[in-house]
Amino acid sequence: MNINLRQAIVQRVQKKSGEELHEVIEDSIGGEERLLPGLGVLFEIIWQHSESSIQDELVATLHEHLQN
Repeated sequence: MNINLRQAIVQRVQKKSGEELHEVIEDSIGGEERLLPGLGVLFEIIWQHSESSIQDELVATLHEHLQN
């Protein structure tokens, strides 16, 4: 079976409840650097399925906190 990193990450979390997904994110933030690709894949999914107003809000939040 040939599976890429993105697919492996999605498969690992796709049957988790909302609460479990929240825990995965919380545990990954500020954790080991090896967890960062997983957060990137999750962010990619959020981005692809968000309306442009939400995307604009995410970018504004990121921009604001990168300026500090």
